[in-house]
Amino acid sequence: MNRPSMVLNRMDTGLCLGDGRVNYTAVDLNRLTIRRALFDGYSKKQVDAVIARIIEDYTEMNNSINELKCQISSLSEAVQHYKVLEESLQHSILVAQHTAEQIKANACDKAKNITDEAEVKAQKIISDAAEKVRKMQEKYELIKSEVYTFKTKSEALIQAQMDVLKQLSAE
Repeated sequence: MNRPSMVLNRMDTGLCLGDGRVNYTAVDLNRLTIRRALFDGYSKKQVDAVIARIIEDYTEMNNSINELKCQISSLSEAVQHYKVLEESLQHSILVAQHTAEQIKANACDKAKNITDEAEVKAQKIISDAAEKVRKMQEKYELIKSEVYTFKTKSEALIQAQMDVLKQLSAE
């Protein structure tokens, strides 16, 4: 299709639809001048060509708008899905934090109980050892006393036998 002649060159607005640019921008349509035919007013062929291009542009725009609405809908659903996932993950994190705090508190309690039990056992071991040492000292003192008594008696016996030997040798 031939483009109708315009008073001003078409301004490039950068609008794109699908794989190409629109045939007419709003500025183009405002500045568009269609030549008059000699007897019938405007050139029917030229008006039909302009209208065909406008219809083409608006059809393509409507299709693009519908596609974009579908994409927006899809993306909105995806965003909603990710929001649900985010909420689920946040809830999971909170549960995990709570569980970790409980585990930590339980571990601290258990560690304190183990430490307390160890201290009680250590104190008992120290007490038992001190008792054994006291008993051994008593036994040592008793044996020491018995050794002293034995030594004294042995010395007395030896002295008595020495005296008997002296008397026998003096006779």
